[in-house]
Amino acid sequence: MLWCRFEKDGRASYGVVEGETVIAVEGEPWAAHRRTERKLPLASVKLLVPVMPPTFYAIGSNYKNHVIERSKVKGFKEPKFYDRPRVGYRANSALVASGEDIVKPADSGPRFEYEGELVAVIGKRCRNVSPQQATACIFGWTIGNDVTERDWQKNDPTNLRGKNADTFKPMGPFIATGIEPRDMITTVRLNGEQVHKFPTGDMLFNAGEVISDISKTNTLSPGDVVWLGTDELPKAIKVGDTIEVEISGIGVLRNRVVAGQ
Repeated sequence: MLWCRFEKDGRASYGVVEGETVIAVEGEPWAAHRRTERKLPLASVKLLVPVMPPTFYAIGSNYKNHVIERSKVKGFKEPKFYDRPRVGYRANSALVASGEDIVKPADSGPRFEYEGELVAVIGKRCRNVSPQQATACIFGWTIGNDVTERDWQKNDPTNLRGKNADTFKPMGPFIATGIEPRDMITTVRLNGEQVHKFPTGDMLFNAGEVISDISKTNTLSPGDVVWLGTDELPKAIKVGDTIEVEISGIGVLRNRVVAGQ
């Protein structure tokens, strides 16, 4: 099933996507809810970020090739693989929906990069759970683009600017349920040209392991999101570019890069 969050006539709602139709839903997808009689053409609504998370988690260094290639860029002799997930926070204020613009700040440098990622959407409260129990707490999956200004990231250990500036976190377009990462393929296209294609589930730490590790110290709540990292070495994007992240079974997250003031 595909879920969305949309706006029509100034009114925001969750909805179920069936073909080219959206059926408005009262309530939240992971809680008590009911379908209404309100049916709208998908093309007639504005898609919003599919969930505004209570807490926004993200893991780095979670695909082998990405760790290796980033180590080469940094000039390390050997790649460093971690023995547990390296999880941090991201800012809700950085979120934008599919179709909205990524703003490249005027004072940002040329090392302005995308990272196409699978995102787990939490559906149940979980605290101190096993990986198997954590997997059962996942409601569904969406797509994220972890845009990063690499020079800011290098010089700012908190990632406040490098990863959390406004518009740096496109997410959407839908939340898909009933699918598994092992069956997904992530494809990234830059201006229509395929630049990456990799098995989505080929992670160093799977979603259950990441969520379990977080839950040892932090309670996850319904609506929280956990971004699960990217593979390969991203390319730089510039003003005027269009970046697309497609994950099979979910859809295509598409955003254009525009110049900041």
